[in-house]
Amino acid sequence: KASANFLALQEELTGTESKIAYARQYFNEQVRLLNTRIQSFPSSAIATLFHFERREFFDIEDSARGPVRVDLGSTTTEP
Repeated sequence: KASANFLALQEELTGTESKIAYARQYFNEQVRLLNTRIQSFPSSAIATLFHFERREFFDIEDSARGPVRVDLGSTTTEP
C-alpha cells in the first residue's frame, strides 16, 4: 500500500510540475506578444497614451529549479 501511495504522490507531483511549466510558458508568450504590440504602430500610440509598459518574462533562479524535496517522515496512521 505504501508503494502505491508513493507512486500516486509521484504522479501528482509530476502533473503539478507540468502544469506550472505550461503556465509559465503561456505567461511568457503573452508577455512577448504584449511587448511586441506596444512597440509596433499603431498599437504603440495607444500604449503611449495609456502608459502601457514592457513587462519582464517570468523566470526563476537555477537553485529553485531543483528537485522537489518531500519529507514523508516516520509517522504512520493506523486504522
